[in-house]
Amino acid sequence: MKFRFNLKYLLLTILIFLIEVLIATVLKDIFFIRAYLGDVIVVMLIFTFMKSFFVLNNTKLILGILTFSCLVEFAQFFKIADKLGFREGSLMYIVIGNSFSWIDILCYAVGRLVLYVFIKIKK
Repeated sequence: MKFRFNLKYLLLTILIFLIEVLIATVLKDIFFIRAYLGDVIVVMLIFTFMKSFFVLNNTKLILGILTFSCLVEFAQFFKIADKLGFREGSLMYIVIGNSFSWIDILCYAVGRLVLYVFIKIKK
């Protein structure tokens, strides 16, 4: 893993982050968008963030993000945010989450697939 700043990916990261904030605030009452689309997009957010600072193999990065996302989801199954002592509503409690869902894992996989196809088409 080699450090290299990439402005294009950083700008994409900011744009995707703003979309996620929009989903979490303005579009929060639209169930499909809030519950599913946000999880699909978060894979892309992590990808662009990592590519903003590091030269990484795209396929390995996408697989690593899926693995990381699944680990976080399984940590939610074990109520890790509660066990670590984070208060409900705190930033870390929201980031880690506290409700496991197989659907979330499916959304992460869909996000990974969309990202992988996009990268292959781009080449």
